[in-house]
Amino acid sequence: MSRIIGFGETVEGYDVPGLNEREVRAAAGILLVFAMMTFANAWFMGNFRPTKIFVLAFLVDFTIRIFINPKYSPSMILGRFGGAQSGTGMGRRAAEALRLAIGWRLAVTMLWMIVIHNVIGPINMLVCATCLTLMFFESAFGICLGCKIYNLFNKQQAQLCPGGVCEVVTPHASQGVGAGGTAIVAVFLALIGIIARQGFPATDAAATVAPTSAAPSGDDRCTPPAFAVAIGHAEKWKLHNHCK
Repeated sequence: MSRIIGFGETVEGYDVPGLNEREVRAAAGILLVFAMMTFANAWFMGNFRPTKIFVLAFLVDFTIRIFINPKYSPSMILGRFGGAQSGTGMGRRAAEALRLAIGWRLAVTMLWMIVIHNVIGPINMLVCATCLTLMFFESAFGICLGCKIYNLFNKQQAQLCPGGVCEVVTPHASQGVGAGGTAIVAVFLALIGIIARQGFPATDAAATVAPTSAAPSGDDRCTPPAFAVAIGHAEKWKLHNHCK
């Protein structure tokens, strides 16, 4: 059981367990692509269905990373496919745990606001922008903002560095994907597909939009709030709330 439940890999030549930074960056890039796609759907088309599905997938992925083992995270497994031959650049476990905790809390917040309560406004936009910023810095520059926060509040600084400085020349056994990893990704995608079809049917959007067309123009529900008018966001607010 200890080989399944845990956090980080022990690699020869490193005195503390850690995670492969290349896999972490690749996983962040994969999540960033889908996050940008769902964000664009919500912003330009007022369609929050993809966002709700992504929030659920994001939360499941990070829950596996924190409470089971990052090596079984679907996004980490996909990242491992591309990084198996590039060696390992191990990152310190405590700093990794902090940035995963930040991501998990953001996912729970988005679940509560968007999926459960269907909140549409500046708060969830701020949370979404924060999440996108963290993933962008992680995937594009290899900069872990959560790790920087860790170093600010801990006297013992991170011992392992991403990039080419702490490089292991030969691939480690922990980088193998195997049949188990492939099965996890397949089951994960199948479950997300089932949840998308059963929990968020495509007819929901049409059913939500239809009654608004018959609503009177003076309906308070379709009157943009003061903050939306102040930032010139009135028309977008109407679009996001299915008032146009």
